[in-house]
Amino acid sequence: MLSNVYLHYALDLWFERVVKPRLRGEAYLVRYIDDFVLCFQYRADALRVQKALCQRLSKFGLTLESTKTKLVEFGRFAQRHASKRGRKRPETIYFLGFTLYCTRNRKGNFRVGLRTEKSRLRRALMRLQDQMRRMRHLSILEQTDCLNQMLRGHYAYYGIAGNIRALQRVHRAVERYWRKMLSSRSWQGQVWWKQFQQIKERFPLLRPKLYLPYSELQAIAAL
Repeated sequence: MLSNVYLHYALDLWFERVVKPRLRGEAYLVRYIDDFVLCFQYRADALRVQKALCQRLSKFGLTLESTKTKLVEFGRFAQRHASKRGRKRPETIYFLGFTLYCTRNRKGNFRVGLRTEKSRLRRALMRLQDQMRRMRHLSILEQTDCLNQMLRGHYAYYGIAGNIRALQRVHRAVERYWRKMLSSRSWQGQVWWKQFQQIKERFPLLRPKLYLPYSELQAIAAL
């Protein structure tokens, strides 16, 4: 709450009222708490604002995080320019746990792709494994309820159009580690895959689900 109130004056209003009228091309600001992305039509505008932004934040005792701040060429023409600069593909953007990259849809038109950031994916898998170790001695029904609760939360946040493969990877990892955990509950408790399939039929895990499919994502982007 404090970040939203503070940055609303230090950044949001300044960008809309002071910065945008002085720019040559279009510009947009996307912010969530203290994480934000500035989008510019022209590189020259981006460089000017980057310098001015540092001066603006310094007035409030704030600085940009150097490890999370970079200038990236992104958009419809990024692929063409990347090949001219010796890169195989355009650079990516990391924002709110997602990797944003340039791609194309089935019609060949430009589209912004989103997938779970690698570090966030590893962190989620480690957290799931740790939770499964803690509930090892619960009943299978209780284990299933806990696992589905964690999967439901993961799908709700990362279940966005284009990210189904990352969700499927989490689901498969949970299945593998759950079988391994069930097998370790006793010296002679090895659970083979055939037995595990029977357990899953009786106590199914939630399948990956997109909570924000392409149709809804396009409607939001058009607002």
